[in-house]
Amino acid sequence: MQQIIHVLLTGGVGSRLWPLSRQSRPKQYLQLFSNNSLFELAVQRNSAFSNGLVVVGNQQNTELSEASLKKLNVLDYTNIVESTPRNTAPAIAFAAFAVAPESILLITPADHIIKEGEEYTKSIERAIELAKEGSIVTFGIEPSKPETGYGYIEHDAEKVLSFREKPNKEDACNFIEAGNFLWNSGMFCVQAGVYLEELKKYAPEVYNKSLEAWQVSENALLDLNASLAIPSVSIDYAVMEHSEKIKVVKSCFEWNDMGSFEAVYDHLKENGQPVDEAGNMVIGSDKYTAFVGLENSILVCTPDANLVLTKEASQKVKEVYQILEDASSPLIK
Repeated sequence: MQQIIHVLLTGGVGSRLWPLSRQSRPKQYLQLFSNNSLFELAVQRNSAFSNGLVVVGNQQNTELSEASLKKLNVLDYTNIVESTPRNTAPAIAFAAFAVAPESILLITPADHIIKEGEEYTKSIERAIELAKEGSIVTFGIEPSKPETGYGYIEHDAEKVLSFREKPNKEDACNFIEAGNFLWNSGMFCVQAGVYLEELKKYAPEVYNKSLEAWQVSENALLDLNASLAIPSVSIDYAVMEHSEKIKVVKSCFEWNDMGSFEAVYDHLKENGQPVDEAGNMVIGSDKYTAFVGLENSILVCTPDANLVLTKEASQKVKEVYQILEDASSPLIK
């Protein structure tokens, strides 16, 4: 029986969700969205399609991942611990090295909100079919608005015509009007051996250095010096933009990458979080709060820091995080 392995990528700090998301507890582990974290929801959601689990994350996240899996009573999994983040192309390579070449990898980030159901099942099952035929499959989400925070995939049915970077507002509107562009979800499905072949072909240094780091790893704990020699490259740049084996599955399930407070606002509002008559929301506090002269604004409260922003400025929160990081502030720890 061909194994289908769920590869869960847990790296990333979620800097655009500061001050909720910190280095010590990134957004995928926050109990913000339900009784489970986004990490836990991802494990549960994909267990129906897989018979194995590989978690790829950094040393800071290891204990959080282990605690979440223990909570779910998931005991049989492979935990690959990166000593330093090297982006998604090496991370997926490590997962591929850890399994049989013919295994199907269902690769998902750990920080997405996805509505389970018929549409999700249909997309996953089609992707697995294509992966078994030797394709590298990406999931393209049917866009609901001209979003500037996502990359786009230009397509003709299941054929990928091009990948586009995060656009400006004008280009995003043009993509929506064209009708053949999808949001790039960051989810993939591919046979382990096929991925490694294409990585070796189009990004040989990434492949070779990743293999060297894997070979000297102990119990899936990657060596720091060997890891630092690996170029930090995403799967998009290393493989997806070059390979002739790329297919896209147009997906109509509800999806949100929870990459900004605008996304969090929309999700929480949909699930009953109160807003005032001007569309303002408080996150993280039950204290009475009055917004005067503000519309569609968000107040984010934590014990040591508060953030005030408009929904439209959500992408700029990362700039605040960068300032604090440059100052070595304890507020990001």
